[in-house]
Amino acid sequence: MTADPLNAAVLDALRALDTPTICNALEIVAPHRRAYGYTTSPLVCPDPETVMVGYARTATIRAAAPSGRSGDADLAMRVGYYRHMAEGPRPAVTVIEDIDASPGYGAWWGEVNSSIHSGLGSLGVITNGSIRDLDDWAPGFGALAGSIGPSHAWVHVVEFAVPVTVHGMSVQPGELIHADRHGAVVVPVDVAADVSAAAAKIAAAERVLIDAARSEDFSIDRLTALLDPKGDH
Repeated sequence: MTADPLNAAVLDALRALDTPTICNALEIVAPHRRAYGYTTSPLVCPDPETVMVGYARTATIRAAAPSGRSGDADLAMRVGYYRHMAEGPRPAVTVIEDIDASPGYGAWWGEVNSSIHSGLGSLGVITNGSIRDLDDWAPGFGALAGSIGPSHAWVHVVEFAVPVTVHGMSVQPGELIHADRHGAVVVPVDVAADVSAAAAKIAAAERVLIDAARSEDFSIDRLTALLDPKGDH
């Protein structure tokens, strides 16, 4: 778990940016992170206004077959899982890896769990699994999911508070996550406070190109004169 949650102002500044901008800024403040730490395939986002910035609570699930545990053991697992969701720094983002051979066979997420997790302090879920009950979803609870499906099948928690990987993004419990309709990225806490300034620097450089491209006298010669020799954009 993250030992020292960031100042609220840092989280607010991150929340004001979209996830592609965060990824761009990380290329400056954490250049070794350029090619990993973010989702690499599309996710379903029911609400395009979704923005989540919070600390990861993690778990793995299955749904294609029963857990094989006793009723008491299943209950103990669920209670332990919900305790994990309720503990640690806030705000939280729930990150769930569906480890079935066909992820999304059964949905852990619907009216009930979106409401429970929202009540426990989670801003939303990022999962390669499925979600359902979209019309009855907890108000304001964000979602990025692998698919939308009708049934929960035999869905159950396998483990919680463990490393997970969702659509190429590997996440440790307690890591800081930024997510919106584009996808999600892990933000290293040691550079989080530097992201906004880096984003502003990139935006200023991009604005020169954008304004030129939208001008009446734009040409290939003008573009060539303006291009960054590193090819960044």
